[in-house]
Amino acid sequence: MKAVRFHEFGGPEVLRHEDVEQPVPAAGEVLVRVTATTFNPVEGNIRLGVMQGPIPVELPHTPGLDVAGTVDALGEGVEGLAVGDEVVGFLPMTKPGAAAEYVLAPAAVLTPAPKGIPLADAAALPLVGLTAYQALFDHGRLKAGQRVLVNGAGGPVGGYAVQLAKQAGAHVIATAGPRSAEAVKTAGADEVVDHTTTDVLSAVTEQVDLALNLAPVAPEVLAGLVTAVRPGGTVVNTTIWMPAPTDEDRDVRGVNLYVRSDAEQLAELVALVDSGDLRVDVARRVPLAELPAIHAQAASGAVHGKVVFLVPGA
Repeated sequence: MKAVRFHEFGGPEVLRHEDVEQPVPAAGEVLVRVTATTFNPVEGNIRLGVMQGPIPVELPHTPGLDVAGTVDALGEGVEGLAVGDEVVGFLPMTKPGAAAEYVLAPAAVLTPAPKGIPLADAAALPLVGLTAYQALFDHGRLKAGQRVLVNGAGGPVGGYAVQLAKQAGAHVIATAGPRSAEAVKTAGADEVVDHTTTDVLSAVTEQVDLALNLAPVAPEVLAGLVTAVRPGGTVVNTTIWMPAPTDEDRDVRGVNLYVRSDAEQLAELVALVDSGDLRVDVARRVPLAELPAIHAQAASGAVHGKVVFLVPGA
């Protein structure tokens, strides 16, 4: 089979589109014929080798944390899935990924794919959708009637966070640049702050219950978000190289989010997609062979929105 792998850590030039032996599922595993995977910024850092502490991978390594595809074979003991089922999942971050014609996945991370959108587009849901869900509800404990600030709402995670927060009955304040402001408003934001012209803290005129930081902001900006949160509220931060700020005097919690695979939560997101209550946005669809080029574009800041890699023959 064909796969994209890197045999050494480094820049995008280390990625190779090459022939690889097709894997065989062990007990509890599923062999998935990959329809599509995606680009996630963390994969660039994994490729560089700077994530070997929290996310150690063995070389050669195949990227692709999101998978959408069809069950091709089942390992011993797998129940609830059948050959031919269309599935989506967030794969283990330390194992070979889905930038290949076939990938092994633990059965426990897979859930039936949405029926109302193309299977390839469903690859744009797992990692970023789960990040938004866990930030808002697992860590932010968001409830109806509360106020939430989504800082960096113009990115893929932000788009889901705005939609999910609005669905939950929250008042949503979102920061976005001119390129993504209209999309953020369409996603349901009650207030959209242009972060290129307005200081976000000055724009928050009433404190929020939850501040969600998705943007690679300066440390002082991240630290300042705690002042926008009411006593007893929460700051959830996804830029894990900077710690989330806290204010013990006012009982404001700071949480650094490390997203985890959760098939039950993913199934909830899939149900929202199928009911029309959650929109999956795909910025670009490109052949898998272009994965190295997308990594190069991302390194220069030229990737905006969710890029889906289409696997030939799927």
